[in-house]
Amino acid sequence: MQKENKAYELKFMPARRVDSVEEYYFSKKLKEVAEMNAAGRKVINLGVGSPDMPPSAAAIEAFCEEVRRDDVHGYQPYVGMPALREAFAEWYGRWYGVSLDPKTEIQPLIGSKEGIIHISLTFVNAGEGVLVPNPGYPTYTSASRLVAADVIEYRLDEARGWYPDFEAIERTIVARRYTGQLPVKLMWMNYPNMPTGANATLELYKRAVDFGRRHRIIICNDNPYSFILNDTPLSILQIDGAKEVCIELNSMSKSHNMPGWRMAMLASNERFVSWILKVKSNVDSGQFRPMQTAAIEALKAGKEWYEANNAIYRSRRLIAEGIMDALGCTYDRSQTGMFLWGKVADSAASGAAVADHALYEHNVFITPGSVFGDAGKRYVRISLCCKNETLEEAKQRITNGE
Repeated sequence: MQKENKAYELKFMPARRVDSVEEYYFSKKLKEVAEMNAAGRKVINLGVGSPDMPPSAAAIEAFCEEVRRDDVHGYQPYVGMPALREAFAEWYGRWYGVSLDPKTEIQPLIGSKEGIIHISLTFVNAGEGVLVPNPGYPTYTSASRLVAADVIEYRLDEARGWYPDFEAIERTIVARRYTGQLPVKLMWMNYPNMPTGANATLELYKRAVDFGRRHRIIICNDNPYSFILNDTPLSILQIDGAKEVCIELNSMSKSHNMPGWRMAMLASNERFVSWILKVKSNVDSGQFRPMQTAAIEALKAGKEWYEANNAIYRSRRLIAEGIMDALGCTYDRSQTGMFLWGKVADSAASGAAVADHALYEHNVFITPGSVFGDAGKRYVRISLCCKNETLEEAKQRITNGE
């Protein structure tokens, strides 16, 4: 027994890449919330964007029928079922007006978060530059660090409508060339934007495509929110020539209420897709066939299904605006997506201070904007992924000082 204990005292160290990242914020924070709930605090969670509504009835029924079959439980093709790729292609054509070859220009993914890692491993060598937005989805930064990239943040400011300043980014790239640094390989974009709710425009996408072509930088547009509180879904692939230099990620987690199903895809030119498949096929073994079958049904949803979803989100959004008012925050009512992004009052120390006060004094968990970068330090974010009565209770707790 004594020798066994000594074995545990041996010094083991993780790979250096582990030191370059931290445990995901929500992974850590939800542990704390769970401990508070175990102590009887009954915390209302307005932090995580996990849709609480179900997928379409047709998708659920398709899954149930398929999963009972005896011949659907084996490994599936790394490229996904042909019918799933065709369904994604039809969906892109119907809603975005984008023509994709289902055989060569689409790759199904086990979640778009995983796709970010696949893309980073495929295209970025150690020391090469990756442009990531600040504020922005933290995985763009962590995935880049895991592949030992040089992370170059570009600022998104409210005064510019939360759009990139391409002139400033261009100056950064030119300066890197003069100093002999390795080239910039990728630029991550996310519109409709999370966390700010800024919507996409075709003009923004035109500028991004032009920027990527001129500087030989792959533009990666992460596009999971285009159907949430948004009347006109857009894709960067609508722009002429975009497919030559762009990769677009799309996810069914938000648009089809399937976050736990991990159904997503990327679209690009045949060469990019084939390179990504080389990486992906060495990482996973495909997706469960009944879930692919269900996704095919979900992608057939008509306009009325999306409108019904958005009617619920609109009612929730009104209550969330009341919560922002109670917190003393200001916000842009034109925001899209399943969150509400608000700026804290000048008198507040920071967004983190406001979020901590809501959690520890009122048992309401909201997300501090600093999670998404220091450009978000005077902001907070509220998720719309809970029922109206829960949002109302959160508002009452904050308003009444409960």
